[in-house]
Amino acid sequence: MSGLRPVAGPSVRPARPEDAPRLLELVDALADYEKLPRPDAGARERLIQDAFGPAPRFQVLIGERDGAPVGYAIFFETYSSFLARPTLYLEDLFVHPDHRKGGVGLALFRAVASEAVRRECGRMEWAVLAWNRLAIDFYERLGGAAMEEWRTFRLTGEALGAVAQR
Repeated sequence: MSGLRPVAGPSVRPARPEDAPRLLELVDALADYEKLPRPDAGARERLIQDAFGPAPRFQVLIGERDGAPVGYAIFFETYSSFLARPTLYLEDLFVHPDHRKGGVGLALFRAVASEAVRRECGRMEWAVLAWNRLAIDFYERLGGAAMEEWRTFRLTGEALGAVAQR
């Protein structure tokens, strides 16, 4: 048995600038999984600047398996006027499909929840695509509750510009 080495469990750490290429690969893999267009060159540059520049707009955690980055979580604060506390919003939680069922997703989710508690947030929120049963089941097992009474709205592109100019 001398040739066997123990398999390390998942670990989570803050992303570093040198993680940028792998982070972009994982974002592309998420886009593919969700059947969405991958970020274009400009979006990729902004993503890295907003993550690692002098004034970060969000935080990134990297999930590793055996020392290799295989997943990530992006999160940031919003604010609840009714709770008078911040809300930690989880924008992305993704583990590459080749590395699922190994605890990386759970480790990332727990790390974000721990950060919400550390920041004294009143809640943590995220969105899930309606067809993503795997993610819905994961979040429900952890005690997450779908908010059926709320609908997400979005303005983009020309519609956003038109409203801003009125």
